[in-house]
Amino acid sequence: MAQTRVTVIPGDGIGPDIVAATLRLLDALECDFAYDRAIAGQTALDQGLDLVPQETLDMIEKNTVALKGPITTPVGKGFRSVNVTLRKHFDLFANLRPALSIPGVRSRYDNVDILTIRENIEGIYSGEGQMVSDDGERAELRSVITRKESKRLMRFAYEAAQRLGRRKVTVVHKANIMKSTSGLFLSVARSAAEEYPNIEHEEMIVDNCAMQLAMNPHRFDVIVTTNLFGDILSDLCAGLTGGLGLAPGANIGEHRGIFEAVHGSAPDIAGKGVANPTALMLGAGMMLEYLEMNEKAERLRAAIRHVVGEGRVVTPDLGGSASTDEFTDELIKHL
Repeated sequence: MAQTRVTVIPGDGIGPDIVAATLRLLDALECDFAYDRAIAGQTALDQGLDLVPQETLDMIEKNTVALKGPITTPVGKGFRSVNVTLRKHFDLFANLRPALSIPGVRSRYDNVDILTIRENIEGIYSGEGQMVSDDGERAELRSVITRKESKRLMRFAYEAAQRLGRRKVTVVHKANIMKSTSGLFLSVARSAAEEYPNIEHEEMIVDNCAMQLAMNPHRFDVIVTTNLFGDILSDLCAGLTGGLGLAPGANIGEHRGIFEAVHGSAPDIAGKGVANPTALMLGAGMMLEYLEMNEKAERLRAAIRHVVGEGRVVTPDLGGSASTDEFTDELIKHL
């Protein structure tokens, strides 16, 4: 059986540290992966290359999956976000952000289990129609929602809910004000829901959704929404379960997926050996599921739940004093 080739982008800041730890865990699971390493972000710029070099794009194109560490996009220099570039280039239309409580992590709520599915390439973040007037007094940005992309996302969301045994999908919108764009998104959602009568369909205005998440997150199961709303709400959900240090993400298209930690590159602790690799490891677990290696994905998550829940060998951000390597050693021991 041929090895599965994985494009690995270590990223910037703590990226190389947490990527190395995650690959050690995957190797201990005997996943039989072959790693093709690529660069992007500040690391690429420092080598005189484009922010996302063509060689990196070619490598992602060649392989089914990619595992990506946090990447720095320079601020205020006209650079387009690396994440946005990759999503648009590879048509990664769905962003998945699970928020799942882990025993032993201090958070406001216990037993939270919410999956946010966000449209990934349209809406405000598409960047269409951006302009600033010559006098700097007026700025514009166009939001575009299409029936085609909304329908593709809704089918993906309901199929995911059905496959994962989820009971309810909450469609989050602002159709009361944004009658054209959110209105179209909501209309497509209602049509899609009719094809899945076994799954409860719920509709919620985005500001009310934010309040309900803060008051009673247990009422939610799967949230599906547009690009901007999904970006904000998925971070809110992460905050309910312990923060971005435990938040993985997946960007899924028709033919490939890119899996990541959603937090930043934390340059202040880069190279100090104290970074928490949990978010990227959970992202690797999502990659394993994408590759239908479900048993290995569950072993990975079970080890994380055990070690973090025990709280004895964890990184400083989780209240311990272990290094990244010591934490990874403990996880491997409990596989």
